[in-house]
Amino acid sequence: MVKSNYQKIKLLKLWELLRQETNEAHPLTTNQICQKLVNMGISCDRRTLANDIALLNEFGYEVMSGTVGHNKCYYVEDRSFSLAELKILIDAVQASSFITKKKTEEMTEKLANLGGSFYADLLKNSLLYTNTKKHSNESIFYNVDALEKAVREYKKITFNYFDLDEKGEKVYRKNKALYTAEPIALVFNEGNYYLVCYTSKYNELCTYRVDKMTSVEISEENISEEAVLSYSAMQNYTENAFKMYDGYSENIALSFDKSLMGVIHDKFGENTKITKTDDDTFTANVTVQISPAFWGWLFQFSDRMVIAEPEYLAEEYCSLAETIFNLYESDGEN
Repeated sequence: MVKSNYQKIKLLKLWELLRQETNEAHPLTTNQICQKLVNMGISCDRRTLANDIALLNEFGYEVMSGTVGHNKCYYVEDRSFSLAELKILIDAVQASSFITKKKTEEMTEKLANLGGSFYADLLKNSLLYTNTKKHSNESIFYNVDALEKAVREYKKITFNYFDLDEKGEKVYRKNKALYTAEPIALVFNEGNYYLVCYTSKYNELCTYRVDKMTSVEISEENISEEAVLSYSAMQNYTENAFKMYDGYSENIALSFDKSLMGVIHDKFGENTKITKTDDDTFTANVTVQISPAFWGWLFQFSDRMVIAEPEYLAEEYCSLAETIFNLYESDGEN
């Protein structure tokens, strides 16, 4: 680009420079700014710089001024995200299993750079990589983009759906025949993205893991009126599901030890109806999706949490426990 064209975008490059390389703790002096602009092929001197800064401020691009020794200096402090906010966003990306390792690195770099050069180095140097179970489906972002559009435009979708075998290779369900679904919403849950769909066959909601979907295409056909109306059930569905496993909904009473009060609040919310049974025992009335994930969640608390009602579900729980006990007892005899 010739120098005359650089002059035309002088204010833009000046603003980018200040946002990227300055903050209150790291201002740039007039001479430093002028030199950096000259290095870009943009002529600048102390007088024109002062006029340019004044023009930016006049149009709402706030540039602060101060002094370093006897030198005038400038910086931009107001950013879209604070350091803490950027840290939270980066940690969320790092913890998300559905985001591939390659895409995680790209997004981390982009988010860190939103904080300017000083914060970017600080954020990247303080990273602790704790999630090594990243998925490998590189089409995940195409899937999310297409699915979000389908949800927004109330369109049906088609896709292939797979599981991984013992070698980590894809095994497509239905012999790779296309699924057709009526998408309702995208839901992020415990490190993964799920697509919640309406199924007319059973008149209920179901879920698909987005990272297990390939060949996602948006149909020209609109979703049904029943699917649109089912959106109102979304909140209860996601609140009651365990790890987004499909199951049947049931109102239950959980009797639990006082030490698990935090567990109940974390899982079911701070407004959960809880009654005191005795000094160390409480009962919570909740609605859950009965599924293998629910049983697994409940088993981890052993005798500190049991199903008080309904009786048939308590009996099913005991039967599952007995089956597992007999399995290990049988192995021990052999």
